[in-house]
Amino acid sequence: SLLPHSTSLRLQPQHPSLFETTTGVSLSFLALYIRQHTLSSKMNNINGHGGGRRSAMASMDFYRRVPKDLTEATSLGAIMSIAAIAVMTILFLSETIAFARTSMGTAITLDENDQPQIRLNFNITLMDLHCDFVSVDVWDTLGTNRQNVTKNIEKWQLDEEGQRRIFSGRNREQREVVHEEHEETLEELHEDGEQAVELTPDNFQEFLNEHEMAFIDMYAPWCIWCQRLHPTWEKFGEEVHKLRMPVGVGKVNCVTYPQLCKDQKVMAFPTLRWYKNKEMILPDYKMDRTVDALVGYTKRKLEMEEKYKNWEANNPSDNRMKPSAGNSRPEHPGCQVSGHLMVNRVPGNFHIEAKSVNHNLNAAMTNLTHRVNHLSFGEPITKLAPHMEKTPFMRKVKRILKQVPEEHKQFNPMDDKEYITSKFHQAYHHYIKVVSTHLNMGSSRGAESFNDVNSISVYQMLEQSQIVFYD
Repeated sequence: SLLPHSTSLRLQPQHPSLFETTTGVSLSFLALYIRQHTLSSKMNNINGHGGGRRSAMASMDFYRRVPKDLTEATSLGAIMSIAAIAVMTILFLSETIAFARTSMGTAITLDENDQPQIRLNFNITLMDLHCDFVSVDVWDTLGTNRQNVTKNIEKWQLDEEGQRRIFSGRNREQREVVHEEHEETLEELHEDGEQAVELTPDNFQEFLNEHEMAFIDMYAPWCIWCQRLHPTWEKFGEEVHKLRMPVGVGKVNCVTYPQLCKDQKVMAFPTLRWYKNKEMILPDYKMDRTVDALVGYTKRKLEMEEKYKNWEANNPSDNRMKPSAGNSRPEHPGCQVSGHLMVNRVPGNFHIEAKSVNHNLNAAMTNLTHRVNHLSFGEPITKLAPHMEKTPFMRKVKRILKQVPEEHKQFNPMDDKEYITSKFHQAYHHYIKVVSTHLNMGSSRGAESFNDVNSISVYQMLEQSQIVFYD
């Protein structure tokens, strides 16, 4: 019926306004008719009346979709869609960044570490203290008192440049020397005169000029070891005189003449030193303090000197290696002490002291200036040998420590620091608090197992140092 109506409209061009209006109505009806016809076809397909093209199963669909032709886009809907996309993009980016970024959380809890002991690692250089006078001691509140610990400890003597020169022992204990007891008193031994000449700053050089070889005891009257040596030294002087050995035997009171002993670099009492041609021969005598031992040492020195003179007389132009004549070797009093100790997990003290089982140290010549090359607790995680850095454990440690901020890496804050004492009768004391720290990096919450691939247990240190003065 629309088509004749449209035709009748085209037969009346004399009324333009009526034509335009009627034509617009006709086109709208046509579009509505076509759209309704299309929707009817689609609805028939949705309801399963599509001529058998859909199976009966499709009629059971509970989630039927609305055809796109039944929806209408609006400006408000577009704005909300854009806002939703922006919000989802921001959430996605923020969550991704939060997932990739490391966040550090700390908490103070009771230490659940049930190990009764903790490992102490150290490597310390004493600039001006001989290895013979270095002792490592440990004591704690449980009553542990270990003097001169030597297990798992090494000592290296250093040269003037601070380089390791002579290995001074592994697990070596200071051997107590043998002292000889005498029935005669010192006064009785002096009845026939003193065989050991008392030396002063006025006659010291003159004594060395008169004797090509000299053996001198430098002592302090208050030193117990010096008091025990006095009778032996007098008898040794008598024996040298009796055997007509070309050796001058002397002694120096370092309390009366402190500057003389300081010039001779006497670090402990008694110091038994050999001189040849007015020069000191190092190292000093450190064997038994008996007459026989002293005489035997003197004979060996003289025999070596005699061999050297005979060789020099018979081979004046021989450039081969000459036999040793007991010449002094460089003896710089520096020592590097390194190793590790197993200490109880209770308050205690770890001492590196200047002392000797056979000497009393000269306080005026004891310098405890030192450098801490390394000091840490627990299994070492820094400054390891190259072959140890490639172990699975160290690879795990390095991976975890990369994520830890610097303020939480107080594992060895004293490393490579020097502590210089500018005066005598003073030394540095270091007060250290050890904090057990469990690092769970990327592991599940509450993971405490040391075997966790993302968890390690280390020890942080809080350190304070100050100079302590001694009388």
